[in-house]
Amino acid sequence: MPSRPKPTDSLPDRIYAHVVGAILRGDYSNGGKLPTEAQLAQHFAVSRPTVREALSRLRADGLVQARRGSGSYVVRAAAQPPASTLPLRSIGDIERYYAFRSCLECGAAAAAAEMRGADDLRAIRTAFDAVARALRRGGSGIDEDMRLHHAIARASHNPYFVEAIEHGIAPVRQFMEFAGTAAVPDPDGRLSAAVQREHEAVIDAIARSAPVDAAAAMRVHLFAARARIFEHTPAGARAIR
Repeated sequence: MPSRPKPTDSLPDRIYAHVVGAILRGDYSNGGKLPTEAQLAQHFAVSRPTVREALSRLRADGLVQARRGSGSYVVRAAAQPPASTLPLRSIGDIERYYAFRSCLECGAAAAAAEMRGADDLRAIRTAFDAVARALRRGGSGIDEDMRLHHAIARASHNPYFVEAIEHGIAPVRQFMEFAGTAAVPDPDGRLSAAVQREHEAVIDAIARSAPVDAAAAMRVHLFAARARIFEHTPAGARAIR
């Protein structure tokens, strides 16, 4: 039986989490076929468009692939970040981490602007819309934001960017959750709107095939993200243990 959803979970979120969990457990191997849309709709007692939204997110995250007339298949097993990922233990680590992340993700954004195809743009925009939905529901949007950055990396069609970003940006979750910044107060929505404007600038540059602009927009976004973390970090979290 699928787990009971949290109150903030949407129906597509619930289906997405269920399928990812099944992949992580090994219920579906690489190349394994998922249940059909009709089967998933019946299992979750939802409409097929709701199932399609969840499957679209899975495709955007590079976990499944649709085969016309056949269904959806697992193309890459979901993976947890490797145990060797360096933890963030100090403010200095945060500074160094964002310097590394800027170099990495600006390069990936520039490559995405050069190499992206129509399917890549659709995946990026699907991920962008998921961030917007999460923020509208009052969630942190951390998972959705990370998936957006993953989609941009995949649009580079460079497996080294993909691997480095999917594993290399994991520390931001550890810091934000520890420091209590995963739910920064945003009563008037200005913070969420700023984040999405930054994302839109990156996506617009990628859509225009403008690598210099894409790198610059990503640098602006990451600088702002770093500033927001420092601005909202409680004093007691400034020495991470």
